[in-house]
Amino acid sequence: MSPVGLVVVSHSARLAEGVIELAAQMAGSVPLVAAGGTDEGGLGTSFDKIMKGIDEADQGRGVVIMTDLGSAVMTAESVLEFLEDGQRSRVRLADAALVEGTVAAAVAAEAGAEVDAVVRAAEEAIPGAAPEEAPEVGEPTASAILTLPNRAGLHARPAAILAGRLSQFDAEITINGADAQSVMALMALNARKGAELVVEASGPDADEAVRLVREQVEHGFGEPA
Repeated sequence: MSPVGLVVVSHSARLAEGVIELAAQMAGSVPLVAAGGTDEGGLGTSFDKIMKGIDEADQGRGVVIMTDLGSAVMTAESVLEFLEDGQRSRVRLADAALVEGTVAAAVAAEAGAEVDAVVRAAEEAIPGAAPEEAPEVGEPTASAILTLPNRAGLHARPAAILAGRLSQFDAEITINGADAQSVMALMALNARKGAELVVEASGPDADEAVRLVREQVEHGFGEPA
């Protein structure tokens, strides 16, 4: 099944298309749809464009809508009211920075995150914002000490891969004391090549969660060493 899709709603068609172009560089398999400008090609928003965008982006796992300004939010909310109940249950409207949020959401979706986790990734991607407090792991039942081998370290893409996939586990997990299910918390670690990562987890899926982190780190997240 395809990843969660994204619809970018902007008053400017060019802006929406540019954000989609940027996100596509990070998440090539995610359904990304630009819904910018009016039906006549001017500045503004279009009910019909948003409705069609949702239909195009929704390939079974849901859709997250990203917006630029307040009236875009209002138009998107109007569209949600007209969706059938089954589809409406799979669509979320994110309260997030358009560019940073869309990129973070796209990478999380690419990593396999479900719709609520994709929204979380988008809404946490606020420039300069402090990450959420890490969860209480308590006495960890699984742990590992790993070394980052990839050249760029724990930057946006691997952070989103980890956060997106770990969000699917029933476990509390931290990396160097940060919430490993939060893209922004992982990026805030500023962990570079050669950095040591202390991974700790508790809960029913603790072993699987730590195993996932180990596999991703040891393979360098698929990036050059």
